[in-house]
Amino acid sequence: MHIDILKKIGFSDKTATTYLTLVRLGPSSVRKLAEVSGLNRGVVYEGLKWLQEEGLASFYEKESKQYFVAEDPEKLRTLVARQEDELRNVDDRLTAFIPELKSLHHKGGEQPVARYFERAEISKILEDVLKVCEERADLEYRIYSTVGIREYLYQGFETFSDVRVSKGIAVKVIAIGEGGELRGLDERKWLKAENGTPTYIIIYPGKTAYISLNAKKELVGVVIENEGVYQTQRTIFDELWKKL
Repeated sequence: MHIDILKKIGFSDKTATTYLTLVRLGPSSVRKLAEVSGLNRGVVYEGLKWLQEEGLASFYEKESKQYFVAEDPEKLRTLVARQEDELRNVDDRLTAFIPELKSLHHKGGEQPVARYFERAEISKILEDVLKVCEERADLEYRIYSTVGIREYLYQGFETFSDVRVSKGIAVKVIAIGEGGELRGLDERKWLKAENGTPTYIIIYPGKTAYISLNAKKELVGVVIENEGVYQTQRTIFDELWKKL
């Protein structure tokens, strides 16, 4: 129990054992600490060295022998306070560093990343649409909606449109084939297609999702994460939108 507490503030298992043994015994030689703790002398010595560096132990010489003694255990609080200061400093540096990492992360997708989703996971794509739009502060996405898919799409997330509207996220829809309805913060145009299309496409910041029915009439989806693919699909959609 005590060792677990000490480990949380930077002690290793063996250093914690050395420290607790030193606290119990009082002034002790390396040999005595090794005998009582069951650790070898080299390990004990390294533990004592760390304890001295952290201000938790000191030593003195008596009759040409070296004795170690634990400092007041209250100094453990000093160790914690120092670590808190270090963490605050790290947090400040991370605050400046994270935007740079995000920039690299968004630019690093030269090779598109594709993720596959089975029937029971389609709702995760819808959740991702809302999440990404909010994270990227781009509160609009685009859809090619198709007959034969849209009736299955929101199974598992029937309140999607209500959640979308509550978050202030707008959508432009090019409906391929008849049907579809407005739910709020959405615009819809229709594109005639004699045979229809078997795929529902969602174009949202940095990603493009393709959702279709397999041979068993079950939804399957693929999300491609790539800024270039997204921008290309968005441009094509917007040019088509102007002409409808």
